[in-house]
Amino acid sequence: QVQLVESGGGLVQAGGSLRLSCVVSGRLDSRYVMGWFRQAPGKEREFVAVIRWSTGNTATADSVKGRFTASRDIAKNTVYLQMNSLTPEDTAAYYCAAKRGVILGSARESQQYDYWGQGTQVTVSS
Repeated sequence: QVQLVESGGGLVQAGGSLRLSCVVSGRLDSRYVMGWFRQAPGKEREFVAVIRWSTGNTATADSVKGRFTASRDIAKNTVYLQMNSLTPEDTAAYYCAAKRGVILGSARESQQYDYWGQGTQVTVSS
């Protein structure tokens, strides 16, 4: 069983930065990927980034590429999402999720993830 707890959200002005954290309880083996998704009011959940737990290899959505970076600290059992140059369009609830046995290129669909955190709200003011 895997449990995920996000933190780090908040209110920030446009152009600012935030770093989200996702603490993982439970054992992640080399086949796990950790995804970051977001959902704005009235919109579908959207893929943001994904990282393979064992190698640190990442894939990022085009909408945030160059601004958002996923990383992980195995010793701390934590996944991060560094978000820079934030815009009001980045306002959403952000979720981390875990999925075992998928390649990075196929890890952009939220429906396939097995475990989810409770989410953390990010609000960007103009």
